[in-house]
Amino acid sequence: MSVKLPLAIIQLETPPLPVSELVGDQQLWFVQALGLSAGEYIVVRPDLGETLPDPATISAAILSGSWAMVTDHADWSERTAAWVRHLVAEKLPLLGVCYGHQLMAYALGGKVGDNPNGWERGLQQLESSATRHQDPLLASLPQHFSAWLSHRQSVLAPPSGAQVLASSALEPCQIIRYSPQALSVQFHPEFTAEIMTACLHNSLGDEQAKKLMHNQPEPEWPRQLLQDFWQQQQPAAKRA
Repeated sequence: MSVKLPLAIIQLETPPLPVSELVGDQQLWFVQALGLSAGEYIVVRPDLGETLPDPATISAAILSGSWAMVTDHADWSERTAAWVRHLVAEKLPLLGVCYGHQLMAYALGGKVGDNPNGWERGLQQLESSATRHQDPLLASLPQHFSAWLSHRQSVLAPPSGAQVLASSALEPCQIIRYSPQALSVQFHPEFTAEIMTACLHNSLGDEQAKKLMHNQPEPEWPRQLLQDFWQQQQPAAKRA
C-alpha cells in the first residue's frame, strides 16, 4: 500500500504580534480550515532559511499570505519564486493565497505592484467568469460569492497564458489558473470572521474593525474551494 505524501504549507513570515497572539500563525489557519491531522502536512518557513521541499516528498503545496510585499524582493521570497517555477514544471498541485497568489503570478512572468484602487479589506463581493465551468476545481463556484480580503498589493498583469477566473470591484485578478495543477486566489479561503477581525483591528483599530465586521456572515465558497483543492489530492477511497 502506497503512503500518502503530506501537504506542504509554505508559511511566508509571521503575522504582527497583536494578530498572532489572538489567532496564531498562518499555518494554524490552514490546518484548522482543512481539518488536517499530524502526519498529513508539513510546515516550511523559507523566511527562516528553511529548505523548500523536494516535489517528490510532498503531494501538494499551499503558499500562505504574508505581511511582506512581493516587490521588496526579499531573498527568501525570490527563492520561493524559483521553487514555484520548479513545482509548476514538475506539475505538482499548487495553491497560492494572497501573498502566495501574487508571488505565483510574479514567479511565472506576471506583474505585481500596489493596487491603484487602494486597500481591499473585509468581506467583499466577487464575480467569477463563465469559463469557471470548464475548471475542475471551480465548476460548482457560483457567479457571485463573497470572501475575506486584506491586501494592498495586487497582480497588475497576469502571466502570459494564465486565465483570470474571478474579479471584484477593486481587484481584477481574484483567481488565476496557470496550469491544470496550479491556481492562486487573492482572497483568504482560510480566514474566519475571528481571523479577519484580528487583522482589521491591528491595521485599523477597534472602532473601524467593528464597523467593517458588523453583521458580516461567514462566506461559504472560499472555504469550499480550499477544501476541494486538498480533497482532489486524496486517494479515491478517502474521497468516497
